[in-house]
Amino acid sequence: MVKIVWTDQAIHDLTEIGEYIANDSERYSREVVQSLFESVNLLKSHPKAGRIVPEYKLNHLRELIKGSYRVVYRIADKFRIDILTVHHSARLFKISRISRKK
Repeated sequence: MVKIVWTDQAIHDLTEIGEYIANDSERYSREVVQSLFESVNLLKSHPKAGRIVPEYKLNHLRELIKGSYRVVYRIADKFRIDILTVHHSARLFKISRISRKK
């Protein structure tokens, strides 16, 4: 089974998402953040479940689409996946947030 590692950037993204939504509803904020956090659990047994990130077209950079969010991850090796960023799909995707290196 693969280990899931959340990067500092991805944790920061989840925190910002939660804070933004909490301005309207703290309960919904918790639900969204929990849902995003748990959405990556399927990668433990299916690392390639997400699609290849279209901006990069690299097999090891993939994303899960969860509602309006893109959970971008890197398959580091056969034992580890790094969650790189969580991004709202309505916002411009900043490619500089993601390293091209494997």
